[in-house]
Amino acid sequence: MKKHIPNTITCCNLVSGCVATVFALYGDAPMALLWIVIGAVFDFFDGMSARLLGVSSPIGKELDSLADDVTFGVAPSSIVFSFLCGCPFEELPESIAFFLPFVAFVMAAFSALRLAKFNLDERQTTSFIGLPTPANALFWGALIVSMGDTLGATPYGVWAVIAMVFVSSYLLVAELPLFALKFKHWGWKGNEVKYIFLLTSAVMIVLPIVMGWGVIGIAAVIAWYVLLSVVTGK
Repeated sequence: MKKHIPNTITCCNLVSGCVATVFALYGDAPMALLWIVIGAVFDFFDGMSARLLGVSSPIGKELDSLADDVTFGVAPSSIVFSFLCGCPFEELPESIAFFLPFVAFVMAAFSALRLAKFNLDERQTTSFIGLPTPANALFWGALIVSMGDTLGATPYGVWAVIAMVFVSSYLLVAELPLFALKFKHWGWKGNEVKYIFLLTSAVMIVLPIVMGWGVIGIAAVIAWYVLLSVVTGK
């Protein structure tokens, strides 16, 4: 019985991603983000439960990647797609304007590629090479929820979003070392970057909420995560 527990949790992640995608396509970005977060919680516990129960399996690894691509690839792409569908592209021919929002799904394809590489890359046991898909999904969900109206108000904002889709897609598969929040011990020495990141991230998330700026702090934390990794070379 216990061997089915991790895969059941993974399926809960997959279902959460499907629900998030539906809300995204209906234009409800806040609910989509909520279900992405719920999926991330399930994603955290499926691997943990498999290790604790000693029931890790190849099928569980493949199922996890499939669920992650839905929750952290298709769902955030759908959020951006829905956002772009609501933006005017008056300067473009109608045929081009109709298809332009589908650019958002480039992220879903690169998320799948990133997950496939992760499964085969033995270097990523204690750190990451390329932006993790959950981080990318949380960035886009928080950005559109908090700044969607502002970004959609001007052509510059809309084109900035499209450009960022390609940038984040590149970061998913880039040979860019990023630290992981995995602690071998709880001391300060050797964990300086991780503790600095956690402390500053707490401030960056809580402060905007207190100031009434919404969840933009989540997107800022993901950007800070990439920048800190690059600066420290972790």
